Amino acid sequence: MANNYFQFKQFTIQQDKCAMKVTTDACLFGSHLPISSEEGGVGNVLDIGTGTGLLALMYAQRNPLAEIDAIEIDKEAAGQAGENVAASPWPARINVIHADAREFDYPKKYDVIISNPPFYENELKGDDKKKNLAHHNEGLLLPELLNIIKKNLAPGGSFYLLLPYKRNEEIKKLLMEHELAVRQITFVRQSVMHDYFRMMIDGKPEAGKPAETKIDDISIKDENDRYTPEFTVLLQEYYLYL
Repeated sequence: MANNYFQFKQFTIQQDKCAMKVTTDACLFGSHLPISSEEGGVGNVLDIGTGTGLLALMYAQRNPLAEIDAIEIDKEAAGQAGENVAASPWPARINVIHADAREFDYPKKYDVIISNPPFYENELKGDDKKKNLAHHNEGLLLPELLNIIKKNLAPGGSFYLLLPYKRNEEIKKLLMEHELAVRQITFVRQSVMHDYFRMMIDGKPEAGKPAETKIDDISIKDENDRYTPEFTVLLQEYYLYL
């Protein structure tokens, strides 16, 4: 059973009202997001399906000029994300919005769009309606998500997605259909002994010739069940005991 809260170095995630709890791969994704320089820092950021507010808070910690809109369809999760933001050092820079991302009238274009979207489209569902909304296709479908990104990304902007590895071929096709280019894909293993189970995508709107895609990978644990040096470097600003 997951803990009701997750304590980071600079903020706390309360999660008892959220179907999607804090996961190690989500933390890795949050730490993998870019850091902007203060001179040319990113302005407007959109977090689609914020859940507990984890990604928005991780991004705010390392990007002091970012103004973040964090949208969440589930009322209780949005309320808890708002509480997590209010208790953080950055309440003035994160705006939690309870709305359906497909229907929301976005007031601006975004320099960065991030999302850890539903994972389990077209698979068997359980009895928990909130988890089904968070995990399955009662919520946001990948083509819908990419459409939102295409419409609301500022010229020269970037998007970042965390997806299951098994959707690798599907997402490549969908990105091409939406004229979105991938700059980098980072494949993620639970450990050096495991196969890939997640992938982190860094992309942008395609203009002319598609950019060459850089391929990378990272393992969370080593053969001794300890965090790898690569994981430790990324998470040491967030995790209490790194």
